[in-house]
This record gives sequence, structure tokens and C-alpha cells, in this order.
Amino acid sequence: MPSFTLRNIPESLLEGLRILSERERRSLNNELLVVLEEGLAAKAESAGSESLGPELQASLWMELCGKWEDERSAEAIIEDIRSARSMGREVSL
Repeated sequence: MPSFTLRNIPESLLEGLRILSERERRSLNNELLVVLEEGLAAKAESAGSESLGPELQASLWMELCGKWEDERSAEAIIEDIRSARSMGREVSL
């Protein structure tokens, strides 16, 4: 299993991890893995496809290009896409 070294950890962060690991009865290493996994899952859930890098997104789109068939004209497809768009979410500044 791969490993890495984490340097320059702020003392307050390390102390918080130590407290959590004791509370959860885990080693410091296991607690850090749990915190990282939970944080990554939450970030991926909130980011959606943004969690994929631009290169990966582009390669996935390239794999799809030209693999679908549609009997409608390009203009009809474009009109369908435009008419299905929403105005977006409400934003208050």
C-alpha cells in the first residue's frame, strides 16, 4: 500500500487529530485516513463532475463523441437543448 510523508502540520491540527483518534479509539494514522476519506467523499459529492480534472473530463467526452445516432437535424437538436435549459438558480448578492 502506498504511503507519503506529511510535513509542517500545524500543532493545533495535530492536536485535534490526536484528540479525535483517542475519542474514536483509532491510531493516529487510521484516524487521519478516516478524516481524509470523509473529506474527500464530501468534496466529491458537492463538486459533482468538477472533481474530475479537466483532462479526464475532456477524454471522457472524446470517448463519447460520434457514438450516438439521432435522426433529428442539428438545428432540431440545438433547439431541444436550448429549450430544456433552465434560467439557473436564484442568487442573492
